[in-house]
Amino acid sequence: MIIILLGSLVALYGTFYVADIEEKPRDVVYFEQSGNQYVPSFTDHTNVEPLAAMRYRNMVRQAYDYSCGSAALTTILDYYLGRNFQERHVMEGLLEYGETEKIVERRGFSLLDMKRLVTALGHPAGGFKASIDDLVELEHPAIVPIEYAGFKHFVVVRDVLDGRVFLADPSLGNLSFTLTRFEEIWDRNVLFIVFPGDREPVNALKLKDEDLRYISESTINVVAFHEFPQFITSMEHQTETAFGGIQTYREITTDTSGEVSEETYKANPPEGRIYFKRK
Repeated sequence: MIIILLGSLVALYGTFYVADIEEKPRDVVYFEQSGNQYVPSFTDHTNVEPLAAMRYRNMVRQAYDYSCGSAALTTILDYYLGRNFQERHVMEGLLEYGETEKIVERRGFSLLDMKRLVTALGHPAGGFKASIDDLVELEHPAIVPIEYAGFKHFVVVRDVLDGRVFLADPSLGNLSFTLTRFEEIWDRNVLFIVFPGDREPVNALKLKDEDLRYISESTINVVAFHEFPQFITSMEHQTETAFGGIQTYREITTDTSGEVSEETYKANPPEGRIYFKRK
């Protein structure tokens, strides 16, 4: 009898406890600050944009495995030219104005198919052979073909800034490559531009501050070497102190047993060393 009574009380408490917890929005983070005699305690919240939303902001994510071309073109039409299309509308238009038999055969759309559709929509467009220097000077977003790991893919070049190419990738979202790395995967150095013509572009593809928050390769290398020293025999790292601009050099070495030792030099490092510079 006592066991039954205790069980009922526990169940009743659990019911009230669960009912008292309200479901919170997924994009809101709540936090509490404990106070003291100088600072009062408080509870507050902030809105946090989900990573998935940030990754695919102002671009169209491809709906199908082979629809990168239609998604890239929809991205240009919607977020550069201010049109209001869905990817399926653009796919239907590409099938209508493109080479339907070839589209079915290759399971994808070509730049020629895109040109025919945007011309029908009243936008001048063209495909061009370009160099990296041309890409740096580009004044419009462009659709470019890339080839990676044996696969061909269409992406949108949003802009080039500080030696990096910023892309809207219909598969992976907003990302960036160094110019050198992009040149390696750029297929035949071809780009396709849809010009605004008489229409004033909205250009929501323009780079924003949040697009510039990338991790440089040098930072990745330094962290990797520090965290996994067993893969190297020595590593040197150059930094500058905050006071007086004095150069300091930290050398991290690893012996055969895996033990790590460090030495620090001021002014000039030992000759024959190679250093990674922290910016």
